Amino acid sequence: MRIDKYLWCIRYYKTRSIATTACKKGHVKVNGDTAKPSREVYPQDHIELRKDQINYQLKVNDIPESRVGAKLVDIYRTDTTPKEQFEARELLKYSKDYYRKKGTGRPTKKDRRDIDDYTNENE
Repeated sequence: MRIDKYLWCIRYYKTRSIATTACKKGHVKVNGDTAKPSREVYPQDHIELRKDQINYQLKVNDIPESRVGAKLVDIYRTDTTPKEQFEARELLKYSKDYYRKKGTGRPTKKDRRDIDDYTNENE
C-alpha cells in the first residue's frame, strides 16, 4: 500500500491529499529514508512522521483494506513515540501563553484603531 494512503487509513491525516503533501514536504520517513507519496509500505517497516511539532514513530503491523475506525487503529500499527515528544509540546503551549499576555506591551493594530476612533469621537 502507498505510504500516503496508509497514513490516511490509520487516521494520522484527515484527508489523503494532506498526507500526500506531508510526504512531498519531507515530513515522512520510512526506514530512515525520506518517502515519496507513492512509496510502498510493508509490515515491519518503521515510519517516522512529523505532525504538529511532534515526531511520531510507528511500526507497521499489518496493511488495512481501507480506512479503519479509531478503535481498530492499534491492530495495524504500533506507536513507539517517546513520551518526551508530547511533554515538549505541552511546554511549548505554556511558553506561548507566557510570552505576551493580552493587553500588555505595545498596542496591536486593533487597539490602535480603537484609540483613534475614541479620540476622533471627542473632536
